[in-house]
Amino acid sequence: QVQLVESGGGLVQAGGSLRLSCEVSTRTFNNFALGWFRQAPGKEREFVAAVNYNGGITNYADSVKGRFTISRDTAKNTVYLQMNSLKPEDTAVYCCAAGPFLRRRTVDYDYWGQGTQVTVSS
Repeated sequence: QVQLVESGGGLVQAGGSLRLSCEVSTRTFNNFALGWFRQAPGKEREFVAAVNYNGGITNYADSVKGRFTISRDTAKNTVYLQMNSLKPEDTAVYCCAAGPFLRRRTVDYDYWGQGTQVTVSS
């Protein structure tokens, strides 16, 4: 069974930065593409960023491109989301997910973490 545990969320002022971490408990970390999704109150879960199995390919939602960076560390079985220039509209619960391929749809990911709250004040 693959387990994912997020950390690093919190309250930050607009323009600030946060780095989210997601530790993935599996012996086959390098077999998975990893993604970050977010869900704001009253809205559907949406794609934020994803990275392929070896870190060589990344993909971002237009709304975060140039501000967020996804990366993965094989030695630590961890995927990161560095978030800079945060805006109030980035407020949401952020979840990481693992799946066989780099995709933007939630249905393409098999394993999910519980999420971590990010709140950006204006």
